[in-house]
This record gives sequence, structure tokens and C-alpha cells, in this order.
Amino acid sequence: MRVQTLFALSISMIAIALSAGPVSAQVANPELEACRSTGLIALRERNPAIKDISLDVDGMTVAKTNTKVEDTPIKTIVMGDAYLEQGKKDTRRTFLCLIGEKGKVLLTFFTDK
Repeated sequence: MRVQTLFALSISMIAIALSAGPVSAQVANPELEACRSTGLIALRERNPAIKDISLDVDGMTVAKTNTKVEDTPIKTIVMGDAYLEQGKKDTRRTFLCLIGEKGKVLLTFFTDK
């Protein structure tokens, strides 16, 4: 009886985990998510065909800093590859994001190609 209960519990936990869908590693890092969402808004203003942005989380560099651009404090610099989803194709772009005080995204930049 005890083995059946453990088996049923295990199956239930697996079913719950699978029903939740894939978990994005980007959500775990608030800086990456802030840069991704802000960048998506900016790109969609120029090109509404862009559906989403995926960041290469494993290849991203998130550097903490304490510098300024003129009088504006920069606290975090994010660099790496981003993939722009446009219909059936994804386009790889190099991505740069500057974050200031209180986690405010100051700049998102994507290379043209």
C-alpha cells in the first residue's frame, strides 16, 4: 500500500510539473527579463513583425558596475546574443543593455546583423 501511495504521489508531481510548461531561465534573472521586455517594446515600435526575443542565457554576460555616462549612474551592463522571432524565422543579433539605479533599463541596443 505504501509503495502505491508513493508511486501515485510521484506521478502526480510529474504531471503537475509537465502541465506548467517549460520554465524560462530568463525569468530567474530580473536584469535579463527587464532588458528583454524593454528591448521587445522598442523593437516592436520600429518593426511590428517581431513577435518575441529570446536571449542566449548561457552566453550572456551580466556585469555589475559602478560607473556613469555623463551624470547618469550605470549599475549593470548586459551583453550577449539575442534571437528575434519574426514569423517562421529567428534572427541572431548581438545585444547590449544598460541598467541604472533601481533596476531601470536605460538603453537596449541590437546590432543590425
